[in-house]
Amino acid sequence: MDEAKRMEEGLSIPHNGDGDSIQQIVEQEQQPLVKQTKKRVATLDAFRGLTIVLMVLVDDAGGAYPRIDHSPWNGCTLADFVMPFFLFIVGVAIALALKRISKVKDAVNKIILRTLKLLFWGVLLQGGYSHAPDDLSYGVDMRFIRWCGILQRIALVYCVVALIETYTTKLRPSSLKPGHLSIFSAYQWQWLGGFVAFVIYMVTTFSLYVPDWSFVDYNSQEPKRYTVQCGMRGHLGPACNAVGYVDRQVWGVNHLYSQPVWTRSKECTLSSPAEGPFLKNAPSWCRAPFEPEGLLSSISAILSGVIGIHYGHVLIHFKGHSERLKQWLTLGLVLFTIGLILHFTDAIPINKQLYSFSYVCFTAGAAGIVFSVLYLLIDVWNLRTPFLLLEWIGMNAMLVFVMAAQGIFAAFVNGWYYKDPDNSLVNWIQNHVFINVWHSERLGTFLYVIFAEITFWGVVAGILHKLGIYWKL
Repeated sequence: MDEAKRMEEGLSIPHNGDGDSIQQIVEQEQQPLVKQTKKRVATLDAFRGLTIVLMVLVDDAGGAYPRIDHSPWNGCTLADFVMPFFLFIVGVAIALALKRISKVKDAVNKIILRTLKLLFWGVLLQGGYSHAPDDLSYGVDMRFIRWCGILQRIALVYCVVALIETYTTKLRPSSLKPGHLSIFSAYQWQWLGGFVAFVIYMVTTFSLYVPDWSFVDYNSQEPKRYTVQCGMRGHLGPACNAVGYVDRQVWGVNHLYSQPVWTRSKECTLSSPAEGPFLKNAPSWCRAPFEPEGLLSSISAILSGVIGIHYGHVLIHFKGHSERLKQWLTLGLVLFTIGLILHFTDAIPINKQLYSFSYVCFTAGAAGIVFSVLYLLIDVWNLRTPFLLLEWIGMNAMLVFVMAAQGIFAAFVNGWYYKDPDNSLVNWIQNHVFINVWHSERLGTFLYVIFAEITFWGVVAGILHKLGIYWKL
């Protein structure tokens, strides 16, 4: 095996007294500007793990702390960062995974297969079949199955972004032209795909006519039909937006999410932003279903994946830490600022339910900044130990998502109860080890989520990592 081949595979080669071999010096002068990554970038796993941790935290502690739960409509809370952070890191991972493609056809087949797997697990976990963790029953009435969800949105974004990356593989540059913006022009097809998604979303959102519509409230004791009066276009409120109209037409109103976050809005309840009984004069739309991971909003979400893949391209093409951080932070700050300007000028409010353009910019900018900070701490300053829990969770993100975020493991444990379903190990630990000890349901719930869920699954993921066991689609 010659030295060039050994160098490519990361094996050691003889050095001269200065620490570099003559062969290395020659190859460093000849090799392109593309960064040949020799080791796994730990920030990728830590960022993915951070996103899973945020999801578990806001899902299971959001009821006790409504301020971190999803914003009832306009605005952005801690929970609203989870979805765009997922899509951002999916984009980064696509760039690295598809850095080299030997056969386009094989790559496309793998992308389609993985997309189908994500769709399957999405419908199974969030379509209504699973009632975990509190309800021990299972099954779904097909008249009301929910077709959309978190994994379904990730599947769509992954499929579109990965296919663009694959089909443009022959157009990729081996080296970048001089200039700060050369990285953008080098991957113009990816940005063109994001621009097409942006145009489709914006044109539909502001030009589609939304007529009056009706629905049946099945959450009340007796089903009752309500009518929502619209007859307008370009509306960004809960009742008459184009995002909801598209989903009602495509999926049907009974197949949308039946407990939307707008039920916690001031128009619907005095308990806002927490859950509470409806006002007597609450608008009819307060009781209506709405899909937060719907079709039109998922088209807008493609932009989050495109921005993420750009960060991956920067990681591939730029060798130095300072060059990478300069590129990442510049774009992150620009996007973050654009989102704030659009929101506070009331041009386009930040809205997770609509996945508005300002929301895309604001959250993608935040993701880029957080990613840069983690990269600086973990991969530049080598502060691995404080973030090991996040790394482990990120390496087994699918496992922790299913078992913890979707409550499958807790539901399994709850199935072994004594006399009454409430007398289960999970409930006993939550009440006696946390809530009763601290004499506070809010603090006890928070500590339970931190230690009995996040820390527990972090340790489990760490053990599985040591054993080389990973759940990947």
